[in-house]
Amino acid sequence: MKYIKDTKIFVRNLILILPILIISSCAKKVQEVVVQDKSEISEANRKPITNQNTFFPQIHTNLNGMVTEFVRTMYQDQKGNYWFGTNTNGIIRYDGQKLEKIIIQLNKKWSSVREIAEDKSGNIWFGTSGGLIKFDGENFKMFSTESGLQSEEIWGLTIDSKGTIWVGTLSGVSHFDGQIFTPLSMPEDIVENPQHMLSGKLVTKFMEDKKGVMWMVTDGNGIFKHQNGEFTHLTSKNGLTDNSVADILEDEQGNIWIGTFYGGVSKFDGITYHNFTKDGVIEGIETYNFCEDSKGNIWFSAENFGVYRYDGTRFTQFTTENGLTTNSVQSILEDDKGQIWFGTWQGICIYNGQIFMNAKEKEPWTN
Repeated sequence: MKYIKDTKIFVRNLILILPILIISSCAKKVQEVVVQDKSEISEANRKPITNQNTFFPQIHTNLNGMVTEFVRTMYQDQKGNYWFGTNTNGIIRYDGQKLEKIIIQLNKKWSSVREIAEDKSGNIWFGTSGGLIKFDGENFKMFSTESGLQSEEIWGLTIDSKGTIWVGTLSGVSHFDGQIFTPLSMPEDIVENPQHMLSGKLVTKFMEDKKGVMWMVTDGNGIFKHQNGEFTHLTSKNGLTDNSVADILEDEQGNIWIGTFYGGVSKFDGITYHNFTKDGVIEGIETYNFCEDSKGNIWFSAENFGVYRYDGTRFTQFTTENGLTTNSVQSILEDDKGQIWFGTWQGICIYNGQIFMNAKEKEPWTN
């Protein structure tokens, strides 16, 4: 069992680190964001891209051949545009008329897109492996270390209720007001034997709760809660199931859902952690991709065990036997139609409330 666990850790770390190794070999100061691939796919003009090989055979749509590995994050903005952040192929956008690829150039190399957020003015922000990108509806602008960013390797990104942008990089956390990056001094508290995958200074996820408290998921060092300049450290010593946290979500009831790499999924009501994995309610110790849908259901993925839906009373598991593309899901999104999207290594599928199907069968523009 130890060999299997160590192998999984190696493979996951390789997936995380490989983009860094490739990009770090390039000159990192290129301030250019371009639409390199102008093959626009519309109802009137579909030109399939056939010259891209995929990491795994694609069972379901890979957005007309634009995705060679997987969609890391998905977002639908206030105007209804779909945004797909890929692991190797930049940004893909569908604006209701055309599907297009936006290549983020770093000396002719690709950039991974890990987080997407939207501010109150409708600007779309992208946390990437090459810096922070702002799209104002017409132009893309890159912010790098030359702009004051601590590191161009971004893994965490959110915009709080006051409009402050929080950026988590390999070199630490910054606040950004649109002009100036201000480093946030984090506590030096360290858990015993931390299992950092990339950096002890990295915050991979941010979440502002209903009370205005910012929760920060670290790389192997538990969770920090931050409010009014004060920090609270949540670790396995004070109830956290696992110090290697993967994802976090506050539901409409105010419960905090915590997914981890080695301890499964828990629900925290502010007093008690209920770990559904250790209780044997669900399978899978590696859990993330939380999504609360418009009906109040909580969705999340469990590596190699598909996805789960919690309706407030019971968990329902969905796997390839139910039509899911694969049992390893990389991203989950509910769109404005109430459809649940699942991005996987082998393409994208949609759950329409009754069945899972190839996304292109439900949304033909994904062909």
